[in-house]
Amino acid sequence: MRAIHTVDEYLSALPKSSKDKIEVLRRTIRQAAPEAEERISYGMPSFQWNGMLVWYAAFKKHIGFYPKSSAISAFQHELTRYKTSKGAIQFPIDDPIPEELVKEIVRFRVKENARAKS
Repeated sequence: MRAIHTVDEYLSALPKSSKDKIEVLRRTIRQAAPEAEERISYGMPSFQWNGMLVWYAAFKKHIGFYPKSSAISAFQHELTRYKTSKGAIQFPIDDPIPEELVKEIVRFRVKENARAKS
């Protein structure tokens, strides 16, 4: 497997079913954090603003969203329908991306990073 250096390279390697979902997630994150910079981190697309905000990735059966453990804890009641772990949320590939929830989580992370910077 070759190294991925840009988000566009990452996206171009995806099958259409995953790519469409990832594009929705990417657009949603960008709407919630328009100043954030997009890059590859740990081999996955990510957004950074005053430090790391979130990562995301496509898998065969789900889209992974990685907003750090603080966000998973803060939104645990809203995430009950999704498989989660300490720092990850899995959105099933056959379900729509919960755009409003993603925006809330990203805004939460932006506030966290702003507080940490001050």
